[in-house]
Amino acid sequence: MSRNKSSLGQGATRRQLMFSAAAVAGVALMPADAVGAADDGISHSAEAIHQEPVFKARPQQVYDALTNAKQFDQVQHLSAAMRAKEVADKPAKIGSGAGAAFSLFGGYVSGRHIELVPGKRIVQAWRAQSWKEGEYSIVRFELVEQDGGTKIVFDHLGFPQGTAEHLAAVWKANYWEPLQKYFAAR
Repeated sequence: MSRNKSSLGQGATRRQLMFSAAAVAGVALMPADAVGAADDGISHSAEAIHQEPVFKARPQQVYDALTNAKQFDQVQHLSAAMRAKEVADKPAKIGSGAGAAFSLFGGYVSGRHIELVPGKRIVQAWRAQSWKEGEYSIVRFELVEQDGGTKIVFDHLGFPQGTAEHLAAVWKANYWEPLQKYFAAR
């Protein structure tokens, strides 16, 4: 017990605390049927999404579009989600720094930044409004420079069982396609 206290005690950074809390929450909130045999505690059926979209923009430009409220608001206005009036009437809200909250698509998507490394990586505790209260997943955007553009190595895990197909389509229609349009217009 004292070992845990020392690793999360007063010497811990805010990032360490947020990451630890998100990791614990992600595991604790995993659906019961995603857990493997009781003796090993390993999930053998948890779903995950891995996508690698490429954009004609530098990594810092992609990072800014995903983390700057004014820029992301322009991106979300190019998305399929903007067909709903309640979404279109509410601008994106994105706090800066690890631990800061965000609210996107009229509040349908919300969460907190866990790790922000400008031009390189974004890790978020992410949730859809329709999920059970307190249920969060983890999304990771790794920005890799590629042929003068940026490839996002994207991973999403810890979401409710049975929603992978829907979420994969949501990322394409509400993030990747609008980002393509956003950078094409710049």
